[in-house]
Amino acid sequence: MEDNPRRRVAVVGATGVAGQQFLVSLQDHPWFEVVALAASPKSAGKTYRKAITSEAGQLRWGCEEPLPAGFAEREVVDAQHLDVSDIDLVFSAVESDSARALEEKLAPEVPVISTSSAFRYEADVPIVVPGVNHDHVALVKRQQRERGWKGFVLPIPNCTTTGLVVALAPLAQAFGLTAVVMTSMQALSGAGRSPGVIALDVLDNVIPYIPKEEEKVQSETSKILGKLEGDEIVPLDLPVSATCTRVNVRDGHTEAVTVGLGSAVELAAVAEAMRGFGHEFTSLGLPSSPPNLIEVSGDPYRPQPRIDRYLNDGMTTVVGRLREDVVLGNGVRFVLLSHNTKMGAAKGATLVAEYAVHQGLA
Repeated sequence: MEDNPRRRVAVVGATGVAGQQFLVSLQDHPWFEVVALAASPKSAGKTYRKAITSEAGQLRWGCEEPLPAGFAEREVVDAQHLDVSDIDLVFSAVESDSARALEEKLAPEVPVISTSSAFRYEADVPIVVPGVNHDHVALVKRQQRERGWKGFVLPIPNCTTTGLVVALAPLAQAFGLTAVVMTSMQALSGAGRSPGVIALDVLDNVIPYIPKEEEKVQSETSKILGKLEGDEIVPLDLPVSATCTRVNVRDGHTEAVTVGLGSAVELAAVAEAMRGFGHEFTSLGLPSSPPNLIEVSGDPYRPQPRIDRYLNDGMTTVVGRLREDVVLGNGVRFVLLSHNTKMGAAKGATLVAEYAVHQGLA
């Protein structure tokens, strides 16, 4: 980063679960200073603490880390009337139903780093996973040129996709991929405070269906692992079969993955490709970057969410149970764990923003 003052940033959707995760990620950040917290009209004019306190007096703070004191008494503003004239960058943690119109309003003036799916499938919008396809950020120049925007929209993927593509990327690069079959066991925090995942639904239970999740994983994986050719992303021709379930775990998405490789490969070579992946990116020294993107465990009982989700503050994907598969050609199987509210959400988005700044785009 050049020797400029810290970027002045706003968090939109600040009172929701994803917005709260942004506040944890951005407190005391060396590059970003949060100058505005924005949310719905019902929260506007209240202090942040009051905005997230229920009528019964319960503080609805969803992170394990405490509410950062510097934000607790900050006044929340109406996102629809957010003044971005003195803001350098916006982090959007708005639900996708509302995100489209709001991000479309903000992006003509300022870069928007988003956790929503509103723009993910537009031809001129990259879906960026740090260390996997960060070169795709260059596509925002087409976005600015064709839409006449000063800013841009830069979304991260669905949190289930994140861990999957981190694990697949080194295999795609080293050996090629022919097919992927994945079953997820997703944490409750991925649903936010959705009324569709209440305690009595998931207690002593597994929910075998998450609406729209499987389609997102399938389309996003191909786009993220594709190649940027000129002003266009050419998706990877890769069949992905996904089954997404919700389980009684607070944080950390576990995924059982079977992959067909382009050629027969020893398991040791697969493990080595994963361990060596992403060092060019992690060596950039970005504030939120982990020292390694993938940790490969030889313990057959790992990864486990309760034990492994906080590795490198939740920014490293943990892979274990690496073994051969006899169903897919040249197949390998493994289990991965990715922290859905860290690398898969706010802190991953913060790392994308850091890279955009590093590249002089924000």
